[in-house]
Amino acid sequence: MAATSFQKKSRVKSLQIPGAKPSLYNNQLLISTGIPSLDNVVGGGVAAGTIFMIEEDTYGNYSRMLLNSVDNDPKVLLKEVPAPVLDDPGITTEIGQSGDDDKMKIAWRYQHLPRFQSNPSNVKFGHYYDLTKVIDPELIEKSDCTTVMNPKYSKLLQLIKDKIDNGGFGTDKPQDKRNILRIAIHSLGSPLWGENGGYTSNHDEFDYSLPRFLLTLKSILRSAFAVCMITLPKHLFQNIAYIKRIEKLCDTVVELESFAGSDRETNPIFKEYHGLFHIVQLPCLNSLHCHMPDTLDLAFKLRRKKFTIEQLHLPPELSENASRPQEDPVQKINPAGTTCGASGSKNKLDF
Repeated sequence: MAATSFQKKSRVKSLQIPGAKPSLYNNQLLISTGIPSLDNVVGGGVAAGTIFMIEEDTYGNYSRMLLNSVDNDPKVLLKEVPAPVLDDPGITTEIGQSGDDDKMKIAWRYQHLPRFQSNPSNVKFGHYYDLTKVIDPELIEKSDCTTVMNPKYSKLLQLIKDKIDNGGFGTDKPQDKRNILRIAIHSLGSPLWGENGGYTSNHDEFDYSLPRFLLTLKSILRSAFAVCMITLPKHLFQNIAYIKRIEKLCDTVVELESFAGSDRETNPIFKEYHGLFHIVQLPCLNSLHCHMPDTLDLAFKLRRKKFTIEQLHLPPELSENASRPQEDPVQKINPAGTTCGASGSKNKLDF
């Protein structure tokens, strides 16, 4: 019998990294943002090797909560990181909390199936954070954290490159135990970084320092087990074309539109929310199309202990004539005496 070139495909062991999981849609390695509702909106988490940009609200109050950043010394920032909730409230089931007798009756074939798709790597992914408490200082001391304060773009790129090479975060160096490098940059493109709204000092031409920085950073992250989260004060840039160029150089872009200082803040329709959440751009990784959430009408609200993003639900609009019968529009358009018929009565067929 002639030999064939057929070989049985062996099962490849998936890479397991603490704090990360493979996507069930495109097998891309995902890292949690720290907000489970935000992970769900962008497709399960932030993909490794990508840039996640948050376009800040006008006053920057809520974007600082997403990145947990302040204009203080970086060491002070680490001490004010929210404490993770070990008893995760997301694990608690919402059905049947009052007892077995009150459980929702479902078909027997689905009774023993999990409510959510299980994590194939069997590792805990993401945390809820209590905004009223700070993290244990011992956890900060055990973690490998590097902080910088307002460096220039070239110096920051070199620092990130050295951290990836020396820390073993590159994909070209095989290691038994790996970790994910998380990079956070606050208010990139603000005057604190030496930017002038995207223009040079002469105000007559664009300053391409920021787009070049993002392009170089993107190429560095593509070959590393790292993810970068950036906040950008979009309202400081006046040229729309310049903003679109910056957005295209990132992978995932979301925008926070706060109700603070606007008419919506006192509008009773939006009383349950603190602002709108816009999805500007989602990445297409290992797929022909990007992840698309169930709805794009999203809003965010700040509770006492956590920041959540959910679908925007507005109350029904009840006007004064909502229950009145609709009048015939033809009778209003064709008044008496203007018809071409022999009789003077109103008829819908007259013209």
